[in-house]
Amino acid sequence: MLKKEFKAGLMTVKVYDTRKNMGLEAGKEAAQYLRDLLARKEEINVVFAAAPSQNEFLATLAEEPGIDWSRVNALHMDEYVGLPADHPAGFGNFLKRAIWDKVSCKSVTLIGCEKTAEQAVADYDKVLRGRKIDIVFFGIGENGHIAFNDPGEADFNDPALIKKVKLDEVCRMQQVHDGCFASIDEVPQYALSLTVPELMSCDKAFVVVPAPAKANAVKATIEHEISDQVPSTILRQHPDATLYVDSDSGKYIL
Repeated sequence: MLKKEFKAGLMTVKVYDTRKNMGLEAGKEAAQYLRDLLARKEEINVVFAAAPSQNEFLATLAEEPGIDWSRVNALHMDEYVGLPADHPAGFGNFLKRAIWDKVSCKSVTLIGCEKTAEQAVADYDKVLRGRKIDIVFFGIGENGHIAFNDPGEADFNDPALIKKVKLDEVCRMQQVHDGCFASIDEVPQYALSLTVPELMSCDKAFVVVPAPAKANAVKATIEHEISDQVPSTILRQHPDATLYVDSDSGKYIL
C-alpha cells in the first residue's frame, strides 16, 4: 500500500508500507514503462543496479508478462576490480541470478571483473558510446552513492563514461552488511563505475531503496543540498525519476 507520495525537486518519491509492496509496485511500474517504450522503439538500452536491495523489484520485473526482452540490451552500472569471473559477489553474476538468466535479452554486456581495470574501462566505454541509455534501475548506498560513485569519487561534471574508483569504508562495510562478503578484508578496494553524468543521461530512472540501513541516505537524498558529498542528491534534478522506499527506509520522511 502506498502511504505517501510527494515531489523532491523534480523527483517523485513514493513511500510504501512494506518492502514487499514497494518491490512489487516498483517492478510493475517499471514493467509497464518497458512495455510502453518497446511499443515506440525497436530496441532499448537498460542499466541495472546489482544489490540485495533490488531483490523484490527484480523478481517482480522478471515475472511480468508482455515484455519483449529480445529487444532489450542489458548493461550494469558497476563491478569490482580483481574478483574471479565466477565469484558469486560479482555484480554481473548477481544480475544473472536475479534476472538475466530468467529473461532472454537481446544482449547482456558485462563490465568484466576478471579483466584489468584499464581494459575493462576501455571495452565498456566503447559499448556506452554506441548506445543511448533509455532506463536506469538505481539503488542508493548507505553513504548516498549511486553506482560506485562514493562521496569523494563522485563528480557531477565527470567527462568520463566509466572509471576506476576507490571504495570508501562505509561502502565496503555495506557489502558485508548485505551478506556479499564475510568481512571487510574480503571486499575489493577498487571498482569500476559508470559516472554520474552517464547515469543521469538516461530518459527514465527507477530508484529502489528499502530497509532500515538506508533511512539516513534516503533522508539526505531528499533534504541535503545537492552536492557530490551526497551523490544521490543529483537525482532530484533528473526530469523523470521516481524514488521507491518502504516504511523502514522512509521513516525519517514520513
